[in-house]
Amino acid sequence: MKVAELSNPVESDWFSDQGLRLDASPYVAGSMKTKKMLEQLPRTDPLASLTAGHNGGIFNGPMFRRVYLTDPEHSVPFLGTKDMMAADLTGLPRLRKSDAESSALSYLQLKPGMTLISCSGFNAGRRAYVRPDMGDCWSSQDTLKVEPNPEKIKSGYLYAFLLSKFGESLVRGSVYGSAVKHIEPHHIAGLPVPRLGADLEGQIHDLVEECARLRAEFQSDLVGTTEDFFKSVGLPELADFDWHHQPRDLGFTVDQLSAVSLRAMNYGERAQWLKRKLASVPHRRLGNICAQGQLKYGPIFKRVDSSYDHGGRLLVGQRQGWWIRPEDGRVISPKHTPAGVFVPDETVMLGGHGMPSESGLFGRATLVTGRWLQHAYSQDFLRVASGAADVPGAYLLGFFRSPVAMRLIRSMLTGGGQQSIHSELVAAMPIPLAPRADRDRITATVRAAYTKRDRADVLEDKALALITTAIGEATG
Repeated sequence: MKVAELSNPVESDWFSDQGLRLDASPYVAGSMKTKKMLEQLPRTDPLASLTAGHNGGIFNGPMFRRVYLTDPEHSVPFLGTKDMMAADLTGLPRLRKSDAESSALSYLQLKPGMTLISCSGFNAGRRAYVRPDMGDCWSSQDTLKVEPNPEKIKSGYLYAFLLSKFGESLVRGSVYGSAVKHIEPHHIAGLPVPRLGADLEGQIHDLVEECARLRAEFQSDLVGTTEDFFKSVGLPELADFDWHHQPRDLGFTVDQLSAVSLRAMNYGERAQWLKRKLASVPHRRLGNICAQGQLKYGPIFKRVDSSYDHGGRLLVGQRQGWWIRPEDGRVISPKHTPAGVFVPDETVMLGGHGMPSESGLFGRATLVTGRWLQHAYSQDFLRVASGAADVPGAYLLGFFRSPVAMRLIRSMLTGGGQQSIHSELVAAMPIPLAPRADRDRITATVRAAYTKRDRADVLEDKALALITTAIGEATG
């Protein structure tokens, strides 16, 4: 529970500044304190004066009926408020192209350099930067688009300010609502944006742009790696495999049933066909690859809260595991946490609990390496850690991030309401092995991609540090 600070009491004239709002949020969340502090700067400009485009450059969109398709020729990638946080945009839902390009929705197409702000839901106020690889995406009405005017402000600097602790306070203080949080364009139009001089703003912009470029390259490198994987193992037809274009499992017979599973889904013909294709080339069973490593869920444990000042570690769950950076997680004490919540370098993490919806995370893969090794991970991930030196985790990711692997994982289910991955079935999954030189190349590409991702985080932190230092020095 937050309370007002005695050193910074709420004053009566603040009520008029906030449109006579009587809820506590903008007064005790630090929004008004931040505004008063920014007033000490030599110059600030209202956000609306720095934007241009549809509706003045700050807009969301209308509510509309969404028709999703799977054919890329007739659809466009569609970003929701959670998707805008994703590091890897593969697997986005796809909106019908004729609807997206209509006069009613065409302006919802993203432009590189925009800042996105989630404006509806429990986590209203999250921010993201539109990277170069997001220009062919449309976004939902639950996302505010802030389009900077390039003649007045650099896009990277504006985003960095909105992402900073000052922007966080101002944006969160604009949130309205109780059960369903909400932000409208006019709620943030008057936010004061500090002007720190062309040189410093340009330096911050360049850092953010380089960060965005590296994150776009991370995405493209991973996509290329998966294509390279299937071509190298002799299965190029699986590189762009489309599950929905295969005949449906409407009726089939199964021989050689066993006590391992009596569930029809685990014997679906589409999945069995994929297994036979993977086993038709040189391969090794996943259980054998992980025999000296890990192929299991994490431990169930009691969370003991802590803080970073006391050595706490961020607990990453399935929701944050695929984000650019794992925000909003719980900080727990490693002293009261079993060792299994931390994972070895290059562990492939599979979303392992939930329902396998088309846009869900169940069965999707990510890699833990670099800066992410410091985090703790929930029991909901199935850990896939190679114990074979000639089949590193980076190579395995090239396969597990593919639609082929995801569909196979989703054919190995057990459980009632909450689904889990069947341990015996996944251990028997065939993993194609490319020639050693190709394996080394794929591994190197994945490692380089994750190095770029870590470098992007460093640059973003540097940009935020420059803003924080400059404002702190200017306000004394």
